[in-house]
Amino acid sequence: APGGGASLRLCSTRVAQEGINKPVIDRIIRVDHAGEYGANRIYAGQMAVLGRSSVGPVIQQMWNQEKDHLKKFNELMVAYRVRPTVLLPFWNVAGFVLGAGSALLGRKGAMACTVAVEESISEHYNNQIRTLIEEDPEKYKELLQVIKQFRDDEQEHHDIGLEHDAETTPAYSVLKTAIQLGCKAAIFLSERI
Repeated sequence: APGGGASLRLCSTRVAQEGINKPVIDRIIRVDHAGEYGANRIYAGQMAVLGRSSVGPVIQQMWNQEKDHLKKFNELMVAYRVRPTVLLPFWNVAGFVLGAGSALLGRKGAMACTVAVEESISEHYNNQIRTLIEEDPEKYKELLQVIKQFRDDEQEHHDIGLEHDAETTPAYSVLKTAIQLGCKAAIFLSERI
């Protein structure tokens, strides 16, 4: 039957829900999806300002990885039947403004933003890895592999930011602290709302 084929395909992408800690998995996938969505918007903002500059290809390379991350979390949202955060419209605007605003400070400002965000996200992913290992590393093996790989990518972006003189941005420590406080608030809200 024509309708039956579509239904079977949809079901084949879903993960069996028995035995998983649904509230923990929902929170992890929801917040990670929101974070990758926000990261895409940050890089979009940076590219809008610096895309044609010498650092444009570096930003584009990091953005391409973030696009892959978002694609994977879009798939996991469907597979685990997790609803997205209702804050996505806000993260859409806030991420772009943060990216463009940091880029208006120049190459170093954009890289300072990258360092601040990616350091926060790497730490956040490490916390999730610990949570999933405590829950059951075998049961959450696939999700652990995804999060570990993405954590490594985010750490690489952090290091790229440092290599591109992020720390020489005027008022670097103030900027970094402010951005990281924003990241912590975004994580807290996106896990819950």
